[in-house]
Amino acid sequence: MQISTKGRYAVRILLDVAERGGGGAVRTQDIAERQEISQKYTEQLASLLVKGGLLHSVRGAGGGYSLTKEPCDYTIAEILTKTEGSISPVGCGAESGVCPREEDCAVRGLWEGLARVIKEYLTSVTLQTLLDSRTSGDNYVI
Repeated sequence: MQISTKGRYAVRILLDVAERGGGGAVRTQDIAERQEISQKYTEQLASLLVKGGLLHSVRGAGGGYSLTKEPCDYTIAEILTKTEGSISPVGCGAESGVCPREEDCAVRGLWEGLARVIKEYLTSVTLQTLLDSRTSGDNYVI
């Protein structure tokens, strides 16, 4: 499984808003500069995150984006699922619901187990986990 820039940047954008929002809106221009992402791509991803219910758009002077919930309520699994679709490492198995060899596939259990471990791990990490690791000086590792 390889997470695209869409998923990786979405996590960075949400983390930036969580760090700097403090109840107010954060401008895409500021996010783009800090995260070294083009403003156009930042705006596209922010729009996708608004549609996914992860960001709230504030219009007008002082506008920008704010979180729709607390950082501890955002799992990395949720963010990646909203931006990437499936977070399964392969296109078969229980998550896809389609397996023409379901009855005699010797490795299906392997892929389902791997998908379960990935999902459990990504569900255990929240934006708050990442914020806490930043302020403590520790890098978040498995």
